[in-house]
Amino acid sequence: MKLFGYAIISTLHLLLLLSFSIPESLGINYGQIGNNLPQPKTVLSLLTSIGLTKARIYDTNPQILTTFANSGVELIVTVENQMLATLTDPQQALQWVTTRIKPYYPATNITGIAVGNEVFTDEDTSLTSNVVPAMISVYRALQQLGLNSAIQVVSPTSAGVLGESYPPSSGSFKPELNGVMTQFLRFLQATNSPFWVNAYPYFAYKDDPTKIQLDYVLFNPNAGMVDPYTKLHYDNMLYAQVDAVIFAMSRLGYGRLDVRVSETGWPSKGDPNEIGASFQNAATYNKNLLRRQLANQGTPLRPNHPLEVYIFGLFNEDMKPGPTSERNYGLFQPDCTMVYNVGLKTLAHHDHASTSSNNDSIVSFTSSASK
Repeated sequence: MKLFGYAIISTLHLLLLLSFSIPESLGINYGQIGNNLPQPKTVLSLLTSIGLTKARIYDTNPQILTTFANSGVELIVTVENQMLATLTDPQQALQWVTTRIKPYYPATNITGIAVGNEVFTDEDTSLTSNVVPAMISVYRALQQLGLNSAIQVVSPTSAGVLGESYPPSSGSFKPELNGVMTQFLRFLQATNSPFWVNAYPYFAYKDDPTKIQLDYVLFNPNAGMVDPYTKLHYDNMLYAQVDAVIFAMSRLGYGRLDVRVSETGWPSKGDPNEIGASFQNAATYNKNLLRRQLANQGTPLRPNHPLEVYIFGLFNEDMKPGPTSERNYGLFQPDCTMVYNVGLKTLAHHDHASTSSNNDSIVSFTSSASK
């Protein structure tokens, strides 16, 4: 009975914490591909109300950078992929940093510059040869302006850079990427910057739902799997993907680099062939992920190192191309009401918000997964 009572108390304590506190290891991706999204001022109010202090944007939108000044919110900004070739030129990179970053920093707490996004798996293969030279140019520009110690230069990659990922200890990069990945990792090590990975267990499940257990990808209770070589036990796919990246880096001699998750999430709606894309599964995935972040969990390979994770995304974006799922990853609708409640408690009023009583409720951790 004591153990049972302790479990109840622990669960209640966790629920209360989840409703009022956001872990430092959690951030959000603030995409802007929509024609009905709220103004940055409203977005900042929303982030403040739920206690999120880390965000990533996919450009250097001056309205956002100005609005977020003196807010304390840490921002990672992005060099768009189409700019990489231009920024391989050191003078162009210096001009870019001088006009896009310097006027806003330090009032706006810019902590990172993402040079491209998922460059190594982009259909435009010319990007691959440009990313590291562009990163070097941007970093040297930051050096010239005295900003390199405060702003990291990174480049989020897709988990698709892995040629092998199962079991995690077999993690390795695609052979054709080993050359550029070595250059990339060397830069990250030299500048003490993390390896950011966009990891979506949803895609793995959608592509092979008969072989991958849904509870395993949703962080629900399950038997999990044991890596036959390390004997480490994995009860969710996200941690397995992160550790596979660490093993892949180790094979190239860079196994000590920090790995962080720049994007992960689950769509609340999809096309008929997008198996698993549902309101309930999205709520379950993000709710369980938030609980893990609250507990400051690390992966089985690095259990004492809390994993930093940025959820994708903040809003449903109605102008994103592709299947229906692409437009339905948001935790919030464009009017700032919740798509579903993962335990975030809205404490402030927003210009477009009309929150219902459900938005302030505390959700339980007992939702069952459904296909």
